[in-house]
Amino acid sequence: MKTRLMAAAAPLVLGTGLLGGMPMTALAKDAKASAAPAAATAYAGPFAQPSTLQFQAPNFPLYKDTDWQPAIEAGIAAKRAEIKAIAANPAKPTFENTVVAMERAGSMFDRVYNVFSQLTSANTNDTLDAADTAVSPQISALNDDIYLNAALFARVKAVHDSAEGKALTGEDAMLLATTYDKFVNRGALLSPAQKVELKKINLEIATLETKFSQTLTAGTAAHAVVFDNAAQLKGMSDSDIAAAAKRAADQGKPGKYLIPLLNFTQQPVLTQLENRDSRKQVFETSINRTSSGDQYDTTGIVTQIAVARAKKAQLLGKPDFATLQMYNRMIKSPQKAMDFMNGFVPALRATQDREAALLSEAAKADGVTDALQPWDWSYYAEKVRKAKYDLDETAIKPYFEVWNVLENGVFYAATQTYGITFKRRTDLPVYHPTMRVYEVFDKDGSSLALFYYDPFARANKKGGAWMNNFVDQSFVNGTKPVVANTLNIDPPADGQPPLATWDDVTTMFHEFGHALHGFFASQKYASLSGSNTATDFVEFPSQFNENFATVPQVLQNFAKHYQTGAPMPADLLTKIKAARKFNQSLALGETLTGAMLDLRWHTLSPEAAAQPPMAFEAKALAETGLRTDLIPPRYRTPYFRHIWDNGYAAGYYSYIWTEVLAHDGWAWVEQNGGMTRANGDHIRATFLGQGHSKELGEMFRNFTGHDPSVQPMLEARGLTQPAK
Repeated sequence: MKTRLMAAAAPLVLGTGLLGGMPMTALAKDAKASAAPAAATAYAGPFAQPSTLQFQAPNFPLYKDTDWQPAIEAGIAAKRAEIKAIAANPAKPTFENTVVAMERAGSMFDRVYNVFSQLTSANTNDTLDAADTAVSPQISALNDDIYLNAALFARVKAVHDSAEGKALTGEDAMLLATTYDKFVNRGALLSPAQKVELKKINLEIATLETKFSQTLTAGTAAHAVVFDNAAQLKGMSDSDIAAAAKRAADQGKPGKYLIPLLNFTQQPVLTQLENRDSRKQVFETSINRTSSGDQYDTTGIVTQIAVARAKKAQLLGKPDFATLQMYNRMIKSPQKAMDFMNGFVPALRATQDREAALLSEAAKADGVTDALQPWDWSYYAEKVRKAKYDLDETAIKPYFEVWNVLENGVFYAATQTYGITFKRRTDLPVYHPTMRVYEVFDKDGSSLALFYYDPFARANKKGGAWMNNFVDQSFVNGTKPVVANTLNIDPPADGQPPLATWDDVTTMFHEFGHALHGFFASQKYASLSGSNTATDFVEFPSQFNENFATVPQVLQNFAKHYQTGAPMPADLLTKIKAARKFNQSLALGETLTGAMLDLRWHTLSPEAAAQPPMAFEAKALAETGLRTDLIPPRYRTPYFRHIWDNGYAAGYYSYIWTEVLAHDGWAWVEQNGGMTRANGDHIRATFLGQGHSKELGEMFRNFTGHDPSVQPMLEARGLTQPAK
């Protein structure tokens, strides 16, 4: 997942060297000379000037929890003053003094908020949460002050309609087009009275989204599953049981065993627990974590968000919020997205029925006399996987020591494909001791980026995995990328190595695909740089990068036993690849139903959105035509953070759409020689280093030579014929 943070725009002079045909020093000086006047502010804290660390990397030891709110508020004030100066400029509107000036505005706000957003997601506390609650409505108001500013929009429109605007090409033309479209989509054409109403709605939404996120994080941590004795955990490894005991002791429950909930519905431990009652307890706790009527219940917040979003779409003249959101996507309408997803239903439903019968037989053989239940699915799927493919996840984990996977797998694949190299940096500070930092060097040996890695789960971290930028690349601003990957791999017990599941390994490669998108950014403008692309394109590089995990050359380089150093037996790769096509009922089914649920929520009228959320969810899932009785969505409504807080509203289908792009793109790689440096250069030149400098479909066609085809994905998922 790519977390969408506001683009950094802090100016910095970075040595010499020709970038984009112009010395970076000249670009930075030009940016400084023509930037809008900064607001006078009394703020003199640690964010008053850019960090002095390499590439403006965050200097975490300088920051106190109490620094964040005043710094963000000072950044808001400064950006508001800069925007006001642009709008009031008496000179004739030009691309440079209006559109580019807007792009440069807000450097202080960006450098503080990009770091703050990561901390509230990955290492939060009560002080940070309070600051987040306080500043979220202020940020919403700032955005409204920009995009509902009639004088500013008049200048943008004048440039858009002018001969100068029509003559622009390349990235300049894209910046003008996206800026103009953003104004229109955010209400610039509304009447003054309508703008007042929109501001109220936006403020409400921003406040509710923050409240939802904080409640979900707290609720997920609070509802960790506690067991009384080790017998209830039979099936788990000794080291995992020891880790559960330590977690319980650390939380004041000595003698008990604590299993934390991860972000999604299905919990990894469900594949291991032999005790059916234990499985049921974990599953039901997972699906009810924020809908049980306690202080962590988010259903009321969800209803308020859904109603407010529907009202916003109505005010902006759109039939629903999904239509409003999809104006800049590859798929332009909710109906087209739903039609795309419905195309998978017949083959997937047949697979679900077939696999449900197979798992039911396995359960009966195990002594289960009643019907298969959703908490049984993962357990018996794993048993069938072991029997059918002789593949045991617990036997695989010792070959996947986390740091070895990163350095000799993820990094190795990038070096072999793109020529980039990595050096660990222990001199750059981090916000948590389990993190690591690496400097990334380009194929010519020049310093390309900094990379922060935060792999392990903890109670004050949001679930899931994501990438974000502390600093976005921009030639105009003279900045290079500072990128972070954040995951939630189960941390090891004391004295034990951190081991990853195969799903963790896939996630590591996935998030690093986002990171590569950030590293290879080579754009003039931060808002078009790297992974600042549409929701239904941004997951393409990440899903594409997952394919490198099973390239034999890569797997052989990192899949080594943490104790003996022995390579993973060669036949295991064959088994892993074969087993990937098994259990598509769950693997694709839970994502597809989640995406359908998302679109159903965001195509409601305000009146329909006010109905009881769990009743609506039940109806929406029943209409998918899939076995949601056994395979619920990856995220149910009350803990669907992607759509209620993380910018994927009416966009969760993107994971399936971009998987189509990724498999089709990988088919091109395999047809053209595989993991070669020449192919790496082609990938980087056509889409991975292009940001949003070109139309998204054009970039895909430049890469593969054709429009997207769904066939490679169907074949990869084993949906073209019954899995063998």
